[in-house]
Amino acid sequence: MSTQTIAPPAARHGPGRGARLALAALAAGVLALALLASGLLAPSARGAVPPVPGWNLVWSDDFDGPARSLPSSANWQIDIGHNYPGGPANWGTGERQRYTDSPDNLSLDGNGNLRITPLRDSAGNWTSGRIETRRADFKAPAGGVLRIESRLQMPNVTGDAALGYWPAFWALGSPYRGNYWNWPAIGEFDVMENVNGLNSVWGVLHCGVNPGGDCNETQGLGASRACPGSTCQSAFHTYRFEWDRSVTPNELRWYVDDQLFHRLTQSRFSAGTWSNMTEHAGYFILLNVAMGGAFPDGVAGFATPTSATVPGRSMLVDYVAVWTRGGSGGPTDPPTSNTLHLNSGGTLGGAGSPGTVTLASAGGVNRDGTPYQPQTFTASGVTGRYNGGATRFDLQVDAGTTVANGQQVRVSYDRTGDGSWDRVETYHYFATDPVPGFEHYTEARGLKSATGGLGDMANGRVRVEVWNAIGNGPSTLGVGDRSVVRIPFD
Repeated sequence: MSTQTIAPPAARHGPGRGARLALAALAAGVLALALLASGLLAPSARGAVPPVPGWNLVWSDDFDGPARSLPSSANWQIDIGHNYPGGPANWGTGERQRYTDSPDNLSLDGNGNLRITPLRDSAGNWTSGRIETRRADFKAPAGGVLRIESRLQMPNVTGDAALGYWPAFWALGSPYRGNYWNWPAIGEFDVMENVNGLNSVWGVLHCGVNPGGDCNETQGLGASRACPGSTCQSAFHTYRFEWDRSVTPNELRWYVDDQLFHRLTQSRFSAGTWSNMTEHAGYFILLNVAMGGAFPDGVAGFATPTSATVPGRSMLVDYVAVWTRGGSGGPTDPPTSNTLHLNSGGTLGGAGSPGTVTLASAGGVNRDGTPYQPQTFTASGVTGRYNGGATRFDLQVDAGTTVANGQQVRVSYDRTGDGSWDRVETYHYFATDPVPGFEHYTEARGLKSATGGLGDMANGRVRVEVWNAIGNGPSTLGVGDRSVVRIPFD
């Protein structure tokens, strides 16, 4: 969408040069204000991601770059079409738009903002933009806090003209990548949602099973409030989510402009529900503007575009940033060795403090080959040359006095960090004895299955999942300096 200003012909007689310049400046100011109010002219971003005393910035993007360029491919991947390949149609919510990588729908604006713009063609078809972080390991460190934040302006449109607009800033559990049917168990944190141009921000948690369950699906557990001061649509506001593992019980918190408006505690959820949404590698972050679909809230109802809906109103994103505070683990620097220790907090890297984590019972069901409530450990930013070898591991496991328990491991390689697992190795499970004390589960058990191939790693990822494949009781996995995976890269 573009605007043109056509200059009138020069007047033969009229005010002097100074007066004409003053009138021109006034007209330009009026035009700028009108464009700003309509959302066609973006206000400038505030600049770099602001420092937050006491917090460690682990990842950010402030969307600097030339106008109409796509967001950084090192930070983001662009979703295309009406669904993930093999996933639910219409992104699982009945959305009407087709996501594209066209700069008309998705691009930097040259003023330090990302612009996501829904458009409608002459046939009534909608297009828009959706991106997600390449990293999928954003997780609260053990004993610490995770903070996910964005400063953004919702599409500046209200009333009938806004019907169907559904902007969102949110995060999904990493196991969703490649398996698009495990929602909502893997967790979803909706940091900011809005629908139909209402002056309100919703913060919502999705978890458990659908329908019903601990999160009352498909509605989820949410709260909403008006944006402080200026409306959500007319100005930038800062939206934040915190996952706090420094308190007991753990807490999840939602803020707008530093004002808390939603809080949930771990004690509200069953152990299985909490484990499924927190004891995996972490989360990836998404930004999008949908058009139409079942907004999962009983008050706002459906987002349904009509003939009165006005296209071309953008969501503007100044920055997205992730911080941690305190604790150990969480997103880490890339490993510098091919010996990766399984550490508390779900990380792979240098040896941490010795400890243990619990592997959930298989519940008497045969889970051979299929991870079930696994303990997941991930390393990101892995770069190395494939040396022609094979994966090796030594995991310390113990089933105590439980009879007929067996632990299993799956090791996966994403060679380029693009979110796809190029090599997946599942090993035969290890039957532990019913005598207390750690035993060594190694690659000597042999491969049960393998897909894809190994090769050089360039800013890639390694994931290790450990679970109980058989048995009717929990097991213990040693972490820190107790369990290692050696990857075949120099």
